Amino acid sequence: MPKITYIEHTGTARTVDADNGATVMETAIKNNIPGIEAECGGACACATCHVYVDEAWRAKVGEPSPMEEDMLDFGFDVRENSRLSCQIVVSDELDGLVVTTPERQA
Repeated sequence: MPKITYIEHTGTARTVDADNGATVMETAIKNNIPGIEAECGGACACATCHVYVDEAWRAKVGEPSPMEEDMLDFGFDVRENSRLSCQIVVSDELDGLVVTTPERQA
């Protein structure tokens, strides 16, 4: 079972087990991770599940789709390593993934 570490903007880290096929957002919601609001429920229709992917994981996670890039325009403090956690699907390849939540969601 892959593990994902969520780091709050304050620096507090929490590592949780994730199910293959779930999204990073679904895993956050299931585990009551603060800073992931997911108002649209994972439909890539808002930017309230915005995270920063740790630089060591960017290549494995991949780049955002054009639709995701459009939604990130609505995010708070968007950076080169910004992704919507609803668009990152968990797999064994992502075991150890580290993401950080922004100071606030848009």
